[in-house]
Amino acid sequence: MSERIPDPARPRTVLLRGGEVHSPADPFATAMVVEGDSIAWVGEEGAADSFADGVDEVVHLDGALVTPAFTDAHVHTTATGLALTGLDLSGARTLPDALARVREYAAARPADRVLLGHGWDATAWPEGRPPSRAELDAATGGRPLYLTRVDVHSAVVTTALLVPGLRDLPGFHAEQPLTGAAHHAVRAAAHATVTPAQRDAAQAAALAHAASLGIGSLHECAGPDISSEDDFTALLARAAREPGPRVVGYWAETVTNAKDADRIRALGAIGAAGDLFADGSLGSHTAHLHAPYADADHTGTAHLDADAVAAHVAACTEAGLQAGFHAIGDAALTAVTDGVRAAADRVGLARVRAARHRVEHAEMLTEATIAAFAELALTASVQPAFDAAWGGEDGMYAARLGAERARTLNPYAALLRAGVPLALGSDSPVTPLDPWGTLRAAVFHRTREHGISARAAFTAHTRGGWRAIGRDDAGVLVPGAPADYAVWRTGDLVVQAPDERVERWSTDPRSGTPGLPDLTPGRDLPVCLRTVVGGRTVYGRPNE
Repeated sequence: MSERIPDPARPRTVLLRGGEVHSPADPFATAMVVEGDSIAWVGEEGAADSFADGVDEVVHLDGALVTPAFTDAHVHTTATGLALTGLDLSGARTLPDALARVREYAAARPADRVLLGHGWDATAWPEGRPPSRAELDAATGGRPLYLTRVDVHSAVVTTALLVPGLRDLPGFHAEQPLTGAAHHAVRAAAHATVTPAQRDAAQAAALAHAASLGIGSLHECAGPDISSEDDFTALLARAAREPGPRVVGYWAETVTNAKDADRIRALGAIGAAGDLFADGSLGSHTAHLHAPYADADHTGTAHLDADAVAAHVAACTEAGLQAGFHAIGDAALTAVTDGVRAAADRVGLARVRAARHRVEHAEMLTEATIAAFAELALTASVQPAFDAAWGGEDGMYAARLGAERARTLNPYAALLRAGVPLALGSDSPVTPLDPWGTLRAAVFHRTREHGISARAAFTAHTRGGWRAIGRDDAGVLVPGAPADYAVWRTGDLVVQAPDERVERWSTDPRSGTPGLPDLTPGRDLPVCLRTVVGGRTVYGRPNE
């Protein structure tokens, strides 16, 4: 690497050369020039010589791959940081293992006012049940403990965290995990004990971890039921003042008029969207279904009906604000699409389509709701790692819904065929920040016909996240685009698609299709060497 002293009057320039640059501008590109915060040129090695003497830095890639930085379209940043620094039960394989981890964590944190943990999943344990309140009381010595299920839609707590009035709230269960309003009440009580210093450390940990994975942008999905306004505004302020991934904020609160919309904007949010709950989750039996669960005699919980959806979408559209909803069950998705269509009848279909309203998760889609997504230009913000974790004939989806209904979930190929915009994310800490793992899960879907090509998944996890916020000029390495990119150590580049005919054509040089790392399960995934956001390095792998 060589550098020269830059002229402070002009933007700093960097030439990257001798690698593989993933760009539609030139499928055979090996070099790229960055000027300030934008991509200035992409091309082949021979032409790079003409830039070498006029740049401030030359980065010799030594065969590394350069791609656009990933966008994770659904994240809970502070919760992710608390999971990274706190009690993580995602690795617990049995109920006794989980209780032992709780006991060890409690002993190691004597000063914590409330013990916070995440990630248990009783469906994977041989005992088939979560820890009881009595077991948790014993493991913690009677201290307050808030422990969320992996989907964060239910929680188990100790007796010391049973806040006044909790037993009268919907979702309170004496011997079962708390859901609904009861869960929101204990979550608020637990999170109120997190000090500003703890919150700051958690946010810093989450953003640094994201940068180390080649993630350049996060969509923070916050709201009054899952976080505080102080938490949300502190995160946006941190991202604005410090080098790191960009953070785009959504605040999940209903809007009925322009004043409501102005309040959402005053928080720094670009939309009244994200986890604005139309229903809950399948794992917690709170997703809203048309027909009862296979393992429970009810259809879950509806939080919004079509009329409420229509009022919110119409008000947001009139105010020029993005709207969106959390919707997982088929009944919830019907309510959302019926409501958005009703809003379009009020304010005009073209205006609703132009607003790029979005739906988070969108798991139990039908042909009718997929067609409605396409008609209304709704972005599907989806998490392929859900299928990797809970799909398949013996997974949690099959236990909750039966194998036949479970096979219909997360139909990514059908969404793309219908022309529905996709944006990929993790819902971290529900599933980990892991962009290449997310692509692998989308390509190698547990239900084969729902899998998509690596190229389509990659686009949805880069450019798709930018398009979801109304930006069509980013998430791709072409001249004029923001200089948000990552450098990777990886193996040979290939083209992977569910249809072998597509693969054969795409690997033909005449197709001009740039390759991507081999995502076949069992293969090593790429290692991030550097992440750059707006032309500034926000992560560099040590000793690389």
